[in-house]
Amino acid sequence: MKKINFSRKFDKFSDYWSPKVIAEMNDYQFKLVKIMDDFIWHRHDDTDEVFIVIEGEISIEFEDETIDLKSGEMLVVPKGVRHRPHAKKEASIMLVEPKGVVNTGDEIDKLTAPNDEWI
Repeated sequence: MKKINFSRKFDKFSDYWSPKVIAEMNDYQFKLVKIMDDFIWHRHDDTDEVFIVIEGEISIEFEDETIDLKSGEMLVVPKGVRHRPHAKKEASIMLVEPKGVVNTGDEIDKLTAPNDEWI
């Protein structure tokens, strides 16, 4: 068992929209990711997705609403729901999702990141 310091982990990378695994619990992974600007519209057909804002502010667009999240807030996006996260300024977030989940879900795009990348 080792404690994990989020700040130190975030200091190890600078790329956006490329989740980095920091821990696993059962079949779930905890991933840190820096985001800025717009992501793509996508959905995850087989799993919910958890967004936890560590630093900054983000918005998650849905077909009928946009939800804004600030540092210390989180949102669970139900499986199958199309969404598009974005941030006007750099934000640092944690994702919690099953091992093997692709960041762009049902879409393949230039923002599709390598999976299972540990830091």
